[in-house]
Amino acid sequence: MSDDLNGVLSPLLDAVGLELVDLELRPGLVRVTVDRSGGVDLDALADANRVLSRAFDDLDPVPGRYTLEVSSPGVERRLRTPEQFDRAVGEVVSVRTLPGTGEVRRVQGRLVSAAAGRLTIEPADAPGTTVEVPLDGIERARTVFEWGSGAVPSPSRARGKKGPGRGAGPARDVPPPTERVATP
Repeated sequence: MSDDLNGVLSPLLDAVGLELVDLELRPGLVRVTVDRSGGVDLDALADANRVLSRAFDDLDPVPGRYTLEVSSPGVERRLRTPEQFDRAVGEVVSVRTLPGTGEVRRVQGRLVSAAAGRLTIEPADAPGTTVEVPLDGIERARTVFEWGSGAVPSPSRARGKKGPGRGAGPARDVPPPTERVATP
């Protein structure tokens, strides 16, 4: 069903300048991931949502009630198709292979190439060496966001789960709140 649905949705999204990256169907949920060169903004997601909502009104891809989620791939995105792996060459990826597929079950490192049905990865823990992984032997793969190179964590990630004032980070010179009292 999802391959048929991919074939229907891809041209609709292409018409609004978006690429269908992923489609996930679950009971009560249709999750669609879209992208375009330069990234996706809220206006593009709204356009995708309108186009997809109209299509799903006609297609009814999930029996009963369901939620439609439309999003961008994000900084750590799943990789499934040869085209997605091609675009990820040069990035850090994490790959888990199917049992019995090869010598390694998990590998994380820089994706050197994606050609002829195989990935070549330079493992982070063994620089200068490479690992070959057949595309049809991949159980799960995703890109890995690298901190550094000017990346700034969002405030919620910088604080951690403890929140401000509970050992979350260095103290700042912030004046205490002032209390205003109304006088008669």
